[in-house]
Amino acid sequence: MTRSRNPASALSRKTSSEAHQPGSSGAESGRCVVTGQEWPRRDLFPVTMLRPALAERLREQIGDYPADALIARPELDRLRSAHIADLLRQERGELGSLEKEVVDSLARHEVLAENVEAEIDDTRTVGERLSDHLATFGGSWSFLIAFGLFILVWMGGSVAEGPEHSFDPFPFILLNLILSCIAAIQAPIIMMSQRRTEAKDRLRSLNDYRVNLKAELEIRHLHEKIDHMLTRQWERLAEMQEVQIELLQELERRSAPDLADRQ
Repeated sequence: MTRSRNPASALSRKTSSEAHQPGSSGAESGRCVVTGQEWPRRDLFPVTMLRPALAERLREQIGDYPADALIARPELDRLRSAHIADLLRQERGELGSLEKEVVDSLARHEVLAENVEAEIDDTRTVGERLSDHLATFGGSWSFLIAFGLFILVWMGGSVAEGPEHSFDPFPFILLNLILSCIAAIQAPIIMMSQRRTEAKDRLRSLNDYRVNLKAELEIRHLHEKIDHMLTRQWERLAEMQEVQIELLQELERRSAPDLADRQ
């Protein structure tokens, strides 16, 4: 008597049995050595790959750990941030708000570069925009040429009408009054524009300082990481060389009796 087989049911039974096998999900997840929580394997980092400074800090924090221990990425970021903060305290003393912001950005993997010009332009009032335009126009060649032509026309018209019928005869007292009023009004406008320019420069310098500090810390971290990887590579090469030497010695011991028999 033949028994009918259903490939689909057999495949489903096989899949369900494999899913219920113990340890089947262990290859896809792991336990963080710091928190003890389960994490996906892609979010875990081998503790043996940590730099010596970070490994020593982790050992001070949680004590001894097994050689195959894993650490979650968020915990690794916090560990690195604390290490960087300690380095900055040793070099510069107490950390300010800018240094703390840079350290936090390293842990969150955020970009610190900002467009300071756009932020200040968006917050300007109507009076500030008007003063900036007036200061820009007052310091241009267009203003100098136009104002020079205005003075020449004024003086030429007054001289052409004669001293008796002129609206501003020589020495042009009314023109001097107009020039004094323009200078008195233009000076505060230029000073307001210069003050905003100084504020822009100050924000720009603070932004550059934060970006440069983060770049310096990132480069230092990369140097330490590369040095640690090179050290581990040399250690592995030395272990491989020792294994090869042992294999060669074993081959020599095995081939020595055969050579003696042939002789």
